[in-house]
Amino acid sequence: MGKRRIHKIAVIGSGIMGSGIACHFANIGVDVLLLDIVPRELNNAEKAKGLTLDDKAVRNRLVNDALKNALKSKPSPIYHQNFSSRITTGNLEDDIVKVKDVDWIIEVVVERLDIKKMVFENLEKHRTPGTLITSNTSGIPIKFMSEGCSEDFQKHFCGTHFFNPARYLKLFEIIPGPKTDSQVLDFLNGYGEQFLGKTSVIAKDTPAFIGNRIGIFGIQSLFHQVKALGLTVEEVDKLTGPVIGRPKSATFRTVDVVGLDTLVHVANGIYENCPNDEAHDLFKLPSFINTMMENNWLGSKTKQGFYKKTVNDSGKKEILSLDLDTLEYRSKKKANFATLELTKTIDNVIDRFKILIGGKDKAGTFYRKNFSAMFQYVSHRVPEITDELYKIDDAMKAGFGWEHGPFQIWDAIGVEKGIEIMKAEGLQPAAWVNDMIASGNSSFYTVDNGATHYYDIPSKHQTKKPGQDAFIILDNIRKTNEVFKNSGVVIEDLGDGILNCEFQSKMNTIGGDVLAGLNKAVDLAEKDFEGLVIGNQGANFSVGANIGMIFMMAVEQEYDELNMAIKYFQDTMMRMRYSSIPTVVAPHGMTLGGGCELSLHADKVVAAAETYIGLVEFGVGVIPGGGGSKEMALRAQDLFHKGDVQLNVLQEHFLTIGMAKVSTSAYEAFDTNILQKGKDVIVVNKDRQIATAKAHAKLMADAGYTQPVKRNDILVLGKQALGMFLVGTDAMNASKYISEHDQKIANKLAYVMAGGDLSEPTKVTEQYLLDIEREAFLSLSTERKTLERIQHMLKTGKPLRN
Repeated sequence: MGKRRIHKIAVIGSGIMGSGIACHFANIGVDVLLLDIVPRELNNAEKAKGLTLDDKAVRNRLVNDALKNALKSKPSPIYHQNFSSRITTGNLEDDIVKVKDVDWIIEVVVERLDIKKMVFENLEKHRTPGTLITSNTSGIPIKFMSEGCSEDFQKHFCGTHFFNPARYLKLFEIIPGPKTDSQVLDFLNGYGEQFLGKTSVIAKDTPAFIGNRIGIFGIQSLFHQVKALGLTVEEVDKLTGPVIGRPKSATFRTVDVVGLDTLVHVANGIYENCPNDEAHDLFKLPSFINTMMENNWLGSKTKQGFYKKTVNDSGKKEILSLDLDTLEYRSKKKANFATLELTKTIDNVIDRFKILIGGKDKAGTFYRKNFSAMFQYVSHRVPEITDELYKIDDAMKAGFGWEHGPFQIWDAIGVEKGIEIMKAEGLQPAAWVNDMIASGNSSFYTVDNGATHYYDIPSKHQTKKPGQDAFIILDNIRKTNEVFKNSGVVIEDLGDGILNCEFQSKMNTIGGDVLAGLNKAVDLAEKDFEGLVIGNQGANFSVGANIGMIFMMAVEQEYDELNMAIKYFQDTMMRMRYSSIPTVVAPHGMTLGGGCELSLHADKVVAAAETYIGLVEFGVGVIPGGGGSKEMALRAQDLFHKGDVQLNVLQEHFLTIGMAKVSTSAYEAFDTNILQKGKDVIVVNKDRQIATAKAHAKLMADAGYTQPVKRNDILVLGKQALGMFLVGTDAMNASKYISEHDQKIANKLAYVMAGGDLSEPTKVTEQYLLDIEREAFLSLSTERKTLERIQHMLKTGKPLRN
């Protein structure tokens, strides 16, 4: 058999999950056929139009409506609305014959075995032998689904469980059936990681597989603990959110979003199908959950669950919380714990766990009980649900958004300390954990030569975790490959002559130490290396410049220092562009303000698909002052020769800043010219990003990189453009669309992007534009209303319109 490639897929079932999967395949460039059932009766709109059940619009109504709703949903399932053209819709009667032309069929119909088997029987009539066929089931045993199907069908059949939403959650569970070919599993494992950008985990065919088995246990364990410990809904969400590296939605808010009925369905399935599970009784629903189900308090879908949005007597929106004792809604109570206060100065989540389990208050008790129960449970699931412990950690991180998996947390606490707190709670780990310690292995994971190793139970040795060769994991090389470090950055040697500059500041903000680190990185690279990557593996690339520093200088009226600080930022950005080595920036997540400006000045951007990038300085009352305003003027003029009306092109770039546009994916950033086609590239799997950026830096260096010549040919339009902008901002203020202060900011930006009030179009240098940009930034940063905006942003994290 030749190399398997996926050009076209069929998704059977267009519900929320099916449409989401279809959109994600469209995201990566695959041709998608999305099919669903034919309606059995006309709706009122169809009757009014005089349509019949034979009309195509009627026959495809269910699939078309489902896809349309998915494409309108937020957050969007698709990287760019244009990508939806890669999806063709149809129905399971007229169009099922088309599955003969696809490379992979994914079934995503209702979770009923009888219906799934009917669908498979129908598909077998049209499927071409050798075509992959998989089910997105979240819990029906795979072995039952393919019974009675042909040998070829069973050989190419398995479970492929995406987590919802398919674009954003990285877990991709692959569950073999009794006769699945090992080459099929290997292909799907690699395809999930390389093409779909997922963490692929091959699981055993056990109830709820890996992610939901462990995840639902964690939630059920909390359900049973919460009343025993006298904890409120808010307290549990405070204890199980970002402080331990979990999503902000923590526990109860997550259940509201997912739907209590969904959780109950999976929990009941585990309770019924895992009678020998030592925690079997934990999957039995507590009485308050049964009451909530009876009341239809299922969460967001029914407008109330553990939380309820209301409007209070004064007309203000308020979120109420459910009192688990009275089962009545009440105003939210603030949750405070002394133990959590002790972790406020600890930025790395992994370093907090030792503090948390030592807490003397209710929080400490909660963590000891919670982690003890989880440690016992996961240790006993090996080898039942997987033979390799790392798969449990991978599943929890990729499927539930945990920063660290259970075994990583156990390592952070200390394996023996973990056993100690378990015994204090009357719990025991599985025997293999004691065997591990007895064999001289003191941790579940180790790092050797930049690669993660895990404890392999049969061999009783640390074994290299597979699939890492395409990744560079900065956590694994930071200490051994460090070349330079200050409080803002660590510079690491990535090998092959390429350095990486990794931000270490809070939220990766760009202040004096980060700028010094960037300059040092260029110095080192120019002297002894061949190229430079600027990348990190934090939650976000950078939320921008350190506005707190700007605020303090402005309040203290240290104008010379502020001027020097802004010039230093600008000079550093220009250093990125005009060094003698290639510079590659690797943005991901939030890449705002100064983080965006850094990307604008690199030789190449290697962006993660999930990059939310934009120049957002208007929100704090200033214009981009680190070269961003200059750069958008420059990029606009570079398009003047393409035949568009010059003023229109300049206006589009002006609005990108003026409206503080932030892309909802890296692909959208091409629309605003923040990323540039033909120069910048996108990777779907963030884990591959640093390695890909390094490869591009190396490629540019090997091709013979020459330091660029500074630009002196930037055409600015002067009064012609400035007049247009001023008329526009005046009209917007007159119609109350923008405030007077917004108008002042917009007029300053207009002055910069027009190149000043020059009497005619003129060619200028980048430095000329940088100087007027800095002057505009400084004048705005000392305005009272700007200082109010900065102060509000520092306090709330939200922009103020004044």
